[in-house]
Amino acid sequence: MNEPKNFRIKSFGCQMNVYDGERMAELLSSKGMPEAKEGEEADLVILNTCHIREKAAEKAYSDVGRMVREDGSRPMVALAGCVAQAEAGEAQKRSKNIDIVVGPQAYHRLPDLVDQAAKGGRPVDTDMPAISKFDAMPARSKSGPSAFLTVAEGCDKFCTYCVVPYTRGAEISRPWGDIVSEALSLVERGAREITLLGQNVSAWSGQDEKGRTGGLELLIRRLAKIDGLERLRYTTSHPADMDEGLIAAHGDVDKLMPYLHLPVQAGSDRILKAMNRHHTAESYLKLIERFRTARPDMAISGDFIVGFPGESDAEFEETLAIVDAVRYASAYSFKYSPRPGTPAADMEDQIEADVMDDRLQRLQAKLSEHSLAFNRSKVGQTFPILIERKGKKPGQMIGKSPWLQSTFVETGAVIGDMVEVRIEQALPNSLGATLLEKVPA
Repeated sequence: MNEPKNFRIKSFGCQMNVYDGERMAELLSSKGMPEAKEGEEADLVILNTCHIREKAAEKAYSDVGRMVREDGSRPMVALAGCVAQAEAGEAQKRSKNIDIVVGPQAYHRLPDLVDQAAKGGRPVDTDMPAISKFDAMPARSKSGPSAFLTVAEGCDKFCTYCVVPYTRGAEISRPWGDIVSEALSLVERGAREITLLGQNVSAWSGQDEKGRTGGLELLIRRLAKIDGLERLRYTTSHPADMDEGLIAAHGDVDKLMPYLHLPVQAGSDRILKAMNRHHTAESYLKLIERFRTARPDMAISGDFIVGFPGESDAEFEETLAIVDAVRYASAYSFKYSPRPGTPAADMEDQIEADVMDDRLQRLQAKLSEHSLAFNRSKVGQTFPILIERKGKKPGQMIGKSPWLQSTFVETGAVIGDMVEVRIEQALPNSLGATLLEKVPA
């Protein structure tokens, strides 16, 4: 196969995959390989995959099958991310069109793997070194107004349905200095909002430049001092790792947005124990109450799984009850998907598909009800939004509210501007606004 002249990356799944995709793009660009332009065929296609649910994995393999062109040629294909980590060499047995397999902890070696594939090899690299990939990556070369920044990798919680501990490894925190340096670089290149990422971001710990040991709160307070950085967010958190310092930061740090993504997964204590979630419905609700005491306008987002093995109708009703109690501004909800190698995949009493379908529809209807109510509560309010992209209509731009709602407004502002708006309309997934004024940079 010829040495590729350009590349394209397609990322599936979570925000950490988006971040990893950006870093792989910067790495290849630093080696002199440009990203393929829109509409241009790529010589190298990297599928940056997710393994959380079966459909995401199958979609990646389906994409591989569609890579063959009408003339029989195809690009070099690299399977990256969590499917690559989980299936390793088996992926190439499944598809002869996969030239490279590279796990999420090894993508810093991608240029070498491309060279090997160009020489006829079919390299597989799923080593899981202790976060050394960050040291091997080039400095950040570009940024949009809103940027992701990975501060931690892996997870030690071992929820019984989840493959993350097996595909991303144990919890490891990036060093303080590396994070601060990358944040400064992102702001220098135009970022006004940074979202700190980790499979379990609230477990981050480290030492600051004065040798003080602390958790995510300490890091947030330092990053909030960066001139030009207007907003901070973090995701995803685990209820077991939310401490008083982090709760207090939401009341003290103006740049920390009033938005918390805190997965609960289910409302039944018996199901939560079977999931190995380390919290109860009551402890979760008390935690939410403490955050809302610190920041009364806090928006809560969550994750839900319906149809976990053995879940009864009554236990599902407990999930609906916790949705009503929390009043989620947004949420992600899924049918349970058995992942090979996880304890839940071998549990008895797997729930039938039609039962899961019905429960998911009922859950999503209730979540949508609360989400719309939250959006409607913003009508008449004024606040700044960060412009991120153009809208569908001429002169229309779309930005994010402090609560992460997409907000559209007619304005001459450009991407990266912060503008003050008044909310006039609430839709299920967005807000409509009128322009008041541009916020000084």
